[in-house]
Amino acid sequence: MKYVILIHSNPQPWGHPTVDFTEVGRAIPVEQRERMYKEFDEMLAELKASGEFLTAEALDAPASSSVYRWQGGRPVSTDGPYAEAKEQLAGFFLFDFATRERAEEIAAKFAGPGDVVELRPVM
Repeated sequence: MKYVILIHSNPQPWGHPTVDFTEVGRAIPVEQRERMYKEFDEMLAELKASGEFLTAEALDAPASSSVYRWQGGRPVSTDGPYAEAKEQLAGFFLFDFATRERAEEIAAKFAGPGDVVELRPVM
């Protein structure tokens, strides 16, 4: 079953990896962040080798988005971000996991300083 792991963050300024741009992330000593990056890269390498990792993308700043709504019988475009929210969608990873339990195990490892992680099955 395919699952998407969505990364929501509030980095100021916007950038990736988001931990480098959040207040809580910047408070972590550089050596510790480098260790976290290494562990994360090792996990992704294992997920690629197993065939579970499908794709991932970091997203540009919410202000760069366009929003389309149906209004007056036609689509109307406005500048982003989509929602007035503290956290915005920063990126996503798409995986193919055998079970929900495996998806939850991996999603928990994506929760980083200053981020909110959402696990959602693909329809």
